[in-house]
Amino acid sequence: RAPVLLLGESGTGKDVAARALHAHAGKAGRGGPLVPVNCAAIPGELAESQLFGHVAGAFSGARVAHKGLFRAAEGGTLFLDEIGDLPPALQPKLLRALEENAVWPVGAVSPLPCDVRFIAATSKDLRADMERGHFRGDLYARLSALVIRLPPLRQRVEDVLPLLAHFLGDPRPRLAPALAEALLLHHWPFNIRELAQVAAALKAAPPASTLDLSLVAERL
Repeated sequence: RAPVLLLGESGTGKDVAARALHAHAGKAGRGGPLVPVNCAAIPGELAESQLFGHVAGAFSGARVAHKGLFRAAEGGTLFLDEIGDLPPALQPKLLRALEENAVWPVGAVSPLPCDVRFIAATSKDLRADMERGHFRGDLYARLSALVIRLPPLRQRVEDVLPLLAHFLGDPRPRLAPALAEALLLHHWPFNIRELAQVAAALKAAPPASTLDLSLVAERL
């Protein structure tokens, strides 16, 4: 049940890690759904209602009640992706939900209990954002019971070729030495997401017993 904070550059696989954590929780008896939320994409004027729900008539257009994403994840995991982009006005409300294990729907007169496990992820430096006053320190403390840092692909070069083989699937063609060398020397600014795109380009090439560097030279 402990909240987990996933830190890493864009493309390092934070969403994959979140799904793996949720799957392991399911094996331990926590069988509710995984509900992903992109905090950077939540429209400001609707953010509170989307997360915490609302009662019928809470505002203009709210003809029926909406339970919100928190309660949609009941018994499972709420994955707060790009938590560093959560609007400042929502941060104290999220903190209260974490502390009370309950949500206050917009227009409600009392909280509703909510059994949710939290996983948050960001590519931002939250400590620097805290110093600038952009992210609450008490919310960071609540979300970071367990911190997992996903290293960039350039720091785990030994994973490049195995990951490429995974993306290529079977049958696995041979890599020309020049291609293998270029893959290992590439900086991978967009990490595993970029490697997946290189693999897709290689798979789209005409069938051959050996994959040559010329097929993806412009990408490397």
